[in-house]
Amino acid sequence: MEEKRDTKILTVAGKGGVGKTSISSAMVRILTEEYPDARILAIDADPAIGLTTALGVEPTDTLDGIRKKIVSSVEDGHPKEAIEMLNEARFRIFDTMLEEQKFSFLAIGRPEAAGCYCKVNAYLKEVISLLAADFDYVVIDGEAGIEQINRRVMEKVTHLFLITDPSRKGCKVVDTIKEVADELVMYDKCGAIVNRVKEESIPHIKIESAEILAYIPEDRTHADNDIMGVSVFDLPEDSPVMKGTREALRKMDLIKSVIMAGALPAAAADIK
Repeated sequence: MEEKRDTKILTVAGKGGVGKTSISSAMVRILTEEYPDARILAIDADPAIGLTTALGVEPTDTLDGIRKKIVSSVEDGHPKEAIEMLNEARFRIFDTMLEEQKFSFLAIGRPEAAGCYCKVNAYLKEVISLLAADFDYVVIDGEAGIEQINRRVMEKVTHLFLITDPSRKGCKVVDTIKEVADELVMYDKCGAIVNRVKEESIPHIKIESAEILAYIPEDRTHADNDIMGVSVFDLPEDSPVMKGTREALRKMDLIKSVIMAGALPAAAADIK
């Protein structure tokens, strides 16, 4: 069955604490600004559910909540009820999904509990795949690594963004994720973003597996906003995280405009 739309699925991956959520939320904002008439879905696949704060949304339920209800029904000996819930899963997901003015939002929820419910999870993954066909852009903020995203959300992404800080460990994690992705994930384009970088550290940053799309210096305004629970939509347009994310999206052919008038791309030569 062919997709109704030419859906672009953006997945953000990397080790913990490198700013994946900040960049994911910036991507959502930029896409809403570039394509105001597009249908955009943000998926929080991180158990910490940090994307909710970054985007200023408050979900009341998660996809995993649906899964747990199905599993509970099976365990309680009500398979008929479970089958009915599976048939209604897509509609339940729409009920769970927040519909904001500029984008839709869905939280995956907590990690798997003990036990294996592979068939249920596989079904829900198919439901998410069907759901994506209703949107023009899907931005997935994943937890550390890529296995959770591959297993529970999407088998295919169009654009894979690997996020790291300047640390050697972070860069090695990026290379490892790229190696895993080459084996397990179908993607069209892949690139890396180096976050929280100082100009003097750039010559020492070694990423062998992917093109570096942007270097983003420390964004103090965004860090302060994060502490105060202020969303990415309140960031200045010329803030480092917005400039760097915009440049990365442009290099991946997801947007045409580079940055706002009067601003400079967050490339290595622009970091002061």
